Amino acid sequence: MPHLITGGARSGKSRHAEDLARRHGGPVCYLATAEVRDAEFARRVALHRAQRPEHWSVAEAGRGLAAIIAAHDAPDGLLLIDCLGMWLMRFFGEAGFDDAGYEAERDALLAALDGASGEVLLVSNEVGWGVVAGDAETRRFVDELGRLNQLAASHCGRVTLVACGLPLALKGEAA
Repeated sequence: MPHLITGGARSGKSRHAEDLARRHGGPVCYLATAEVRDAEFARRVALHRAQRPEHWSVAEAGRGLAAIIAAHDAPDGLLLIDCLGMWLMRFFGEAGFDDAGYEAERDALLAALDGASGEVLLVSNEVGWGVVAGDAETRRFVDELGRLNQLAASHCGRVTLVACGLPLALKGEAA
């Protein structure tokens, strides 16, 4: 069963997921979901890349995350998907939120999680604990990510909340 790892910004959730992946005995594939849009974010991505073991394979996931999961899933492998929030951002654009495209890809993602033969670590942001955003687009993002996290958690055998670098098991065994 997949394992959802969530937490706030700079909580240590990605580091925790990477630590779990380092302990895996088989091949690891890092599925990157972020779209680099500026120099500051490019530096963050470069830092993440430098911290990962060189023997891990990496796949860039666009909107079609389910297809990437299917392409890289292996019974002895581990997929580390980082992160759902960045993936969700791909459905926001100049024309607003792509409801139909998102719903189809979200449903495909949940089916891919259910059908995965190897281990899956799914990282996501917990964004619902702050103040209510002042603009409609940000509120929509927070709402959609909150709903997505709930759906993902219902498809995962384990859910871990990371705060201050400390993992707290919410569902399933502690890792």
